Amino acid sequence: MAQNRMVIRARELRRLTSLPEGVLWQVLRTRPGGLKFRRQHPIGAFVVDFYCAAVNLVVEVDGASHGMGGQAQRDARRTAWLKSQGLRVLRYTAADVLHDPQAVASGIVARVSGKTTPPPCFAWSPSPSRAMGRK
Repeated sequence: MAQNRMVIRARELRRLTSLPEGVLWQVLRTRPGGLKFRRQHPIGAFVVDFYCAAVNLVVEVDGASHGMGGQAQRDARRTAWLKSQGLRVLRYTAADVLHDPQAVASGIVARVSGKTTPPPCFAWSPSPSRAMGRK
């Protein structure tokens, strides 16, 4: 029953996609680097922004609210749980996505392919949870 609730919630979130998530989806749906992504994908008690099953990767887009209140701590717990399930988690700020979604996608592909340095055009800045020393 809980799984059905999560599927329903994921469908609802797909209809209510934020601008940064929608912009990044337009790039990720083209399968950069041959990676197939799903958007608003339920995993356990969470619905992640993007998921690539082939490489056990979750990509989250953090808006301004992720740096407010206790959201950074909730993000850290969520990330820890996802990692405990064998998933890699990458977080990007909404501002970075809106600034250059292609560069964000290139950075995702670079990290998945084992390249530790993203392409030079990639203007990455840490999300609020990264700025607090969390990954």
